[in-house]
Amino acid sequence: MTTIHRTPRFLRPGCPPISFHSRHRAGPRGSCQQYATATAPTVPHLTVRDVIDSHQRHHVRDVHTQLQTQGILKITLNFCDKESQYLEKLIKGLGSNHGHGPPITHSASRGWYWDVRPSKNTLLPMSTQARSETMREFPWHTDCSYEHNPPEYFALQVLQPDRCGGGTLSVLKIDHLTRYLSRAAKAALFEPEFRITIPPEFVKEPNKLHILGSILSTDEDHSTLMRFREDIVTPVSTRAASALEELKDALKHLEASSQAVLHLGPSVLPENSIILLNNRRWLHARNNVKDPARHLRRVRWSAVPFSNSISSGMIAGSEGK
Repeated sequence: MTTIHRTPRFLRPGCPPISFHSRHRAGPRGSCQQYATATAPTVPHLTVRDVIDSHQRHHVRDVHTQLQTQGILKITLNFCDKESQYLEKLIKGLGSNHGHGPPITHSASRGWYWDVRPSKNTLLPMSTQARSETMREFPWHTDCSYEHNPPEYFALQVLQPDRCGGGTLSVLKIDHLTRYLSRAAKAALFEPEFRITIPPEFVKEPNKLHILGSILSTDEDHSTLMRFREDIVTPVSTRAASALEELKDALKHLEASSQAVLHLGPSVLPENSIILLNNRRWLHARNNVKDPARHLRRVRWSAVPFSNSISSGMIAGSEGK
């Protein structure tokens, strides 16, 4: 039997609630963008007693409902599951009972799961290491933004939290972010005028090194969706460049001044916990990892077209290196 409840607002570990004042910046044509105090979203929370719950239809339905309505869910496992059997069976149940697509492979050489931890092979050049294999911070992004069909969902299972105060996962709802963009910026972000480079460690076809597409899209419910990772996005028009700068500016201000950003540190996501996210409705980021033994396991699933993306860039492998 599973129980579901709402967790309180999550702040940085050790930080008391803060009263934020509204902040403003000049927008296009003298307009004023306001970064006001926002009501922090809450994170639904399920507690699972046994791996067999992953076979229970009511439990799978609860997970699906929360992902559909909130786009985020925390699960606490009251048992040890180093092999991630619960997560594997849950995703299969979401597929057979609720139409979720299957897990996707991470690269040509890896399968469903990706172990998110600092690489022990320090001799590897940085260009061949995934960002998740380093201890560096990872700014705001969505997973697989370089894919025509990015996954709709991903999950992170905590096998070993950062015991030194680093590696905090932060999340921001995209609907909240887009409120602070001008109409012109949003219109430009919906256009397929952004070159998105595929990181070398995720190249699956040697002659396919980038795609051309939009940053924003919508689904059948007219919700705003996003794919974004700043370090691999290049605007290919003047209006796209202006819109991208406005987006980055909004992110910077919201991160500094808004309660809309949730910080999910080890006290919130301890060992045996799982966080599931809608990858198109939430951005996520990570600060510097301080514990080299930090270990999370990631799985992504339900890859569907990002509707505004268009043809991929086909360039010679030597040109992309």
